[in-house]
Amino acid sequence: MIKSIYIVQLLLPILLGFSLQGRAQTDPAAKSLLDKVSETYEGYKTVQADFTITIQQPQQTDHTESGTIYMATSAGKYHITMNSQDLISDGKTQWMVLKEEGEVQVTEADQSSETISPVNIFSFYNKGYKYVAAPNERVGNNQLQVVELTPENTRAPYFKIKLRVNEHTHLINDVTIFDKGGNKYIYAIKNTKANPQIASDKFVFKQANYPGMEIVDLR
Repeated sequence: MIKSIYIVQLLLPILLGFSLQGRAQTDPAAKSLLDKVSETYEGYKTVQADFTITIQQPQQTDHTESGTIYMATSAGKYHITMNSQDLISDGKTQWMVLKEEGEVQVTEADQSSETISPVNIFSFYNKGYKYVAAPNERVGNNQLQVVELTPENTRAPYFKIKLRVNEHTHLINDVTIFDKGGNKYIYAIKNTKANPQIASDKFVFKQANYPGMEIVDLR
């Protein structure tokens, strides 16, 4: 089973800037949908959402883990909490709290637009992808519009990303990453709250909240 550290780095390293500049020329229908999603998220100063991460591997039982993400979008700040780990950033420094290992890894926050990260989980497809519209799909009572993305970098560990968007709210419903090893990583977003009040210290690591943890500074 793939460790949850890798899950977060791969998936939560996918939601924020959302400018169309630099996007590869592709399907106009897909571009129109992404424009609407972009406009929706750009209107938020803060975002809170619950999510689940499901890993599907050939001939293995699916693994699912849940969590909550808090974001101050324009400042690139986030706080992600899961059973196995927390990921906190004030926009400059990132603290990865590995609960089972009893360790906190301190690194510089990755603000790169070329990687899938908590900073761009709602806008990872800003650039570096070709995209096309796919047939709509229905989940329960929700009609979902679908865009399929292909990375321009052929060395990327994944070959396709499937993005599904609620037709009425223009909020992301889920993201599925298909890697070259036959694995699928499904990141489903729910209970999205626009502009919630989030205390500023939510985005700063507090050692008192993690007693006994070893601090490993990797900067």
